[in-house]
Amino acid sequence: MSFSNTLFINGEWKPPVRGGSFDTIDPATEVAIAQVAAATREDVDLAVQAARRAFDDGGWPLLSGKQRADYLRRIASLIRDKQQTLAELEVRDNGKPLPEALWDIGDTAYCFDFYADLAEKLDGEREQTVALTDERFSSVARKEPVGVCGAIVPWNFPMLMAAWKVAPALAAGCTVVLKPSEVTPLTALQLAEIAREAELPPGVLNVITGFGPEAGAPLSEHPDVDKLAFTGSVPTGRKIMQTAAADIKNVSLELGGKSAFIVFDDSDIEKAVEWILFGIFWNKGEVCSATSRVLVQRGLYEPLLARLVEEAEKIRIGNGMQADVLLGPLVNAAQYDKVRRAIAQGVEQGATLLSGGARPAGHEKGFFLQPTIFTDMTEESDIWREEIFGPVVCVRAFDNEAEAIASANRSRFGLAAAVMSADLERAERVARRLRAGIIWINCSQPTFTEAPWGGYKQSGIGRELGEWGLNNYLEIKQITRYDSEEPWGWYLK
Repeated sequence: MSFSNTLFINGEWKPPVRGGSFDTIDPATEVAIAQVAAATREDVDLAVQAARRAFDDGGWPLLSGKQRADYLRRIASLIRDKQQTLAELEVRDNGKPLPEALWDIGDTAYCFDFYADLAEKLDGEREQTVALTDERFSSVARKEPVGVCGAIVPWNFPMLMAAWKVAPALAAGCTVVLKPSEVTPLTALQLAEIAREAELPPGVLNVITGFGPEAGAPLSEHPDVDKLAFTGSVPTGRKIMQTAAADIKNVSLELGGKSAFIVFDDSDIEKAVEWILFGIFWNKGEVCSATSRVLVQRGLYEPLLARLVEEAEKIRIGNGMQADVLLGPLVNAAQYDKVRRAIAQGVEQGATLLSGGARPAGHEKGFFLQPTIFTDMTEESDIWREEIFGPVVCVRAFDNEAEAIASANRSRFGLAAAVMSADLERAERVARRLRAGIIWINCSQPTFTEAPWGGYKQSGIGRELGEWGLNNYLEIKQITRYDSEEPWGWYLK
């Protein structure tokens, strides 16, 4: 990349103040593929001040929604023009199979188009008349951008998660400092270059790469940042929330999950197996909403397990650039070790390792792991309770509806859940009793830009996507006017 070892600040590529850098690694080969600038507090300050000027003095929030939409559509068009290149870069940086990466980049472009439409719609909805009981006054409620936004995004869907924050923020009239994960920074840098090509005004989008303590923490703490939007782990989300409390910053958090998938015994076994596989092995299980706790009604339990193991063992593992690969390597050595430790702990705590759990034959290099299926664990075991964030699924039997609902809800997380049944009335009834922000019926994991995304409990605060995602970046201002020609007469009689 022509902009390697640089940060995107105020519309320009600049070397970091302290000159630091780090390698980003291809998880399939364990070989460095690029050197990336390591931002520190000084760089964060430059980026935030650029965003501050673009918001306060640069006129970005004063543009009409239609004008901002034009920029968003240019960005979407450029992403589509570069879709193949961006997807291949995502594969090399993250490890996911190329068809998944192509899907992600297509969704990224659509996200910018979608929020372009909402930006235009905002022009007609900017102000709403408020009905008052005193006719001497008139009042409007006005939607205005929050201000400067710090956006911190994870490594599992690098460019798509950036779009989920950047697109609605820009549509609302905010300016952004984006910090991608140090594990997968490359497509965020490409997004910055695309913004430059789209002639986005300087300072409206800034991209800083680096590590959490040196770049993420200073961004969270910066007094000139009005809002923090974070997707990632619960421990980091907790730290960001604590930091934001010092300045009472606006915060939205999309955190972890340990989502349940309830399968009733009237379900079609082939459809159930397909959706269970998709719910946990898509993106290598590195998905916050992955349905990693599967509850199967006892009458279907044994035959479903047999088919699940049979199909999981057919999944082709390999470099995401190879044809027909459905399971790439885990994102890096740290995540690979974490998942392997979780598997070992599951065995130590008495669960049955029914299938997988080891490095596949023929893959001595790269962070490859077989699809892994556990049974016979207790609800108190760590593999049932804790997010693993890898291709590991836990399966338990249940007897009745009430038991399944109680087990599904017995979690500190509440991001997503799924239910499968031929009885749609029952499926709808169960869906309404599950304590999670996203519920799927007879499927798992489909995600639509138009629908709200976010969780209950420790899975986060606020909602992304759809109109809810735009509202994340808007403040509501009341403007009330005294219209009567008569003096108010409270003090001056």
